Amino acid sequence: LLDAAKIQVEDAEFKKKRHKREKRKSKYPEVPLYTIEDAEECLPLFAPVHYNEPVTVSKGVEVSFHDAGHILGASMIKLSVQNGDEKRLFLFSGDIGRWDKPILRDPTVFNEADYVQIESTYGDRVHENNEDTKELMSKVINATNNANGNIIIPSFSVERSQEILYCLNELMIEKRIPRLMVFLDSPMAIKVTKVFKDHPEMFDSEMTDYVNNNKSPFELPNLVVTRTANESKAINHIGGTVIVIAGSGMCTGGRVKHHLVNNIARPESAVLFVGYQANGTLGRSIVDGAKEVRILGQKHRVKADIVRVHGFSGHADRDELYRWLSNIKKQPRKVFVVHGEENSARQFGDFIREKTGWDVCVPKYMDEVTLD
Repeated sequence: LLDAAKIQVEDAEFKKKRHKREKRKSKYPEVPLYTIEDAEECLPLFAPVHYNEPVTVSKGVEVSFHDAGHILGASMIKLSVQNGDEKRLFLFSGDIGRWDKPILRDPTVFNEADYVQIESTYGDRVHENNEDTKELMSKVINATNNANGNIIIPSFSVERSQEILYCLNELMIEKRIPRLMVFLDSPMAIKVTKVFKDHPEMFDSEMTDYVNNNKSPFELPNLVVTRTANESKAINHIGGTVIVIAGSGMCTGGRVKHHLVNNIARPESAVLFVGYQANGTLGRSIVDGAKEVRILGQKHRVKADIVRVHGFSGHADRDELYRWLSNIKKQPRKVFVVHGEENSARQFGDFIREKTGWDVCVPKYMDEVTLD
């Protein structure tokens, strides 16, 4: 919250200065959605809850949180409602993680539910496997290094940045890429990486083995963390190829926009997209093939190599979503497919119906449903 507030405040100030310099007025308010002070005021309202720990919401209503395997601390919610002699179980999947991924444990599964809300971010596709991801990463990094360009990786601070460091570490150990300088240019990602180190109880067996052998996949030999804006700007003066991991993941704010300004028009550079790009974001425009994009108020030609790598996604794909759902042995009263773009949600809803014959609903915005 604090990081998002800081970025919003900085972006609003930057836009205000630009419009003043250009002597024009924006039709949109140049104010942040919320400020650092707003974020600080709401922090005391948070209370930590452990996984699998029942919490009473009100009489007859109990909730528990379960490991989603998506990002550190992400949860699925099981809601139990008792009304007289009758009891109903509700599952809210939240963002479902993936099986057999490094760092975090696999998603929690459930064997019963009366009502299910399941996400559908990648409900219309299947991800490539881990080896395909590493092969693509090494191919792009080596080609860019040979061309003397830079590799820019827009990345989410939580989970994704840490997975990229993990992958780069493996590729360097396996000598599939050279030991290039790697910049983690995100103050929030730097802080989150420390949180990962402080919570080994959340790791899967592969990561636990690393830690038990006194190794850290987050400490590459040539890793540089840049905490200040001046350190970030200095990256652009380095000769030769560097790898820059910076937020935000969809290029909507943060330091990655400055790195894009310096690299997106360079044919020798590459931009690697390793996460979901929502409609309407700068990242989505770039991966959809835009020839020119507006960044920080200026138009830039897109000449860099644009590469999309799906294997890093923290979201389960269609088959993994179905794997999670198919652990429910008895047919639920209803399944709601939510949290996905319209096409993805509808395709996944059809897929579930075809596979199970269950009653599936893909609700529209503001739909209301009365449950038995």
